[in-house]
Amino acid sequence: MVNNSINTMPVKCKRNLRLSTRNIRKKFISNMDLYFLMIPGLLYLFIFKYLPMYGIVIAFQDFNIISGIAKSEWVGFANFIKLFKSDEFYSVLTNTLLISCYKLLFTFPIPILIAVILNEIRNGMYKKVIQTIIYMPHFLSWVIVSGLFVSILSPTSGLVNMLIKAFGGESIQFMISAKWFRSIVVTSGAWKEAGWGAIVYLAAIAGIDQEIYEAARIDGAGRVKQMIYITLPGLSSTIVLMLILRLGHILDAGTEQILMLYNPIVYDVGDIIGTYVYRMGIGKMEYSFSTAVGLFNSVVGFLLIIAGNWISKKMVNKSIW
Repeated sequence: MVNNSINTMPVKCKRNLRLSTRNIRKKFISNMDLYFLMIPGLLYLFIFKYLPMYGIVIAFQDFNIISGIAKSEWVGFANFIKLFKSDEFYSVLTNTLLISCYKLLFTFPIPILIAVILNEIRNGMYKKVIQTIIYMPHFLSWVIVSGLFVSILSPTSGLVNMLIKAFGGESIQFMISAKWFRSIVVTSGAWKEAGWGAIVYLAAIAGIDQEIYEAARIDGAGRVKQMIYITLPGLSSTIVLMLILRLGHILDAGTEQILMLYNPIVYDVGDIIGTYVYRMGIGKMEYSFSTAVGLFNSVVGFLLIIAGNWISKKMVNKSIW
């Protein structure tokens, strides 16, 4: 009995392998059009995301733009040692973490609130008009947005300072004030992106079973209770997903935004890793050092995504993978 079962095992394995190979072939043929549609996206990722990763080796070299990557001197971890010994870097890292945490704390809930409120608007035309208005700032470049905020906050002709003067106060030079700069960064970021961020949550709300709302209305639940006990729990998976993704960008506090808004007077509170890399790499041509800073940024972001996903899976049993 034992010998017979042992002898038949290879035959069964081969048969199962043939069946699985045949099934895979059938699925591939039946979905061939979808695989062809994936090709442009995969090519984009390979050309613009994976091929440039070869440049990471610059972080371990004393890179010379004339000699190129192949002939530049190899220095190992010297750039990273210089990085961690730099007092300026720790100041930049602190600014980055503070601005990112402020954005996470004050701007992350806003798109959720906007989506929940928009979902309660029953007039279709009115809802579309509001959506158009709050989505529009997303399509403006940071050059335009920064220009608008500089004009609004101008100490001489800005609307905000005109109101302050009207109430008997003195004008404030917001754009060169270390006290106000981070608040301006957070506020301008929320104004520009909050409406656009609500799209993801509106899509998630649309996927909630409408029969649950109907049952709640029959049981006497008002709109507020429906929002608390149906809409928000229905958004929990999406909120966790977006939060984990935001954790991965915790060291990206908005380089383009701050480049448009800051100036040397507010470097102490506004200089972040992205602007530091820009100043060191392009301004001072320290390509190896700035690449080391960027690599440190990317590795920490990757680890934060992994850690955030693991914590979310353990605590609320929801995760990306």
